[in-house]
Amino acid sequence: MYLPPLGQTLIAAAIALRVNLPISVALVWITNPVTISPMYYFSYRVGSWILGAPTQPLNVEYWLEWHNWLEILAPLTIDRLVCGTIYAVLGYFVVQVI
Repeated sequence: MYLPPLGQTLIAAAIALRVNLPISVALVWITNPVTISPMYYFSYRVGSWILGAPTQPLNVEYWLEWHNWLEILAPLTIDRLVCGTIYAVLGYFVVQVI
């Protein structure tokens, strides 16, 4: 699940009490104000593909209208659950190998 950058930093600092704190805090800044919009749109597209739903183009007016949010939330939620699980499993095995 995506969190605001400050939230990610605090969680990384709390988790990283026994590991390399600077690296863990720096890595959470991958999602910054510049990269968060493309990441959410990619997540929306993947979630729509999983659900078989049509996707909307990246149109700011469409995305800012509140009555469209219900169409957007289902694909985002599905993608975050599916991809989050996949990334967690992959991350676990990568760390074990390293």
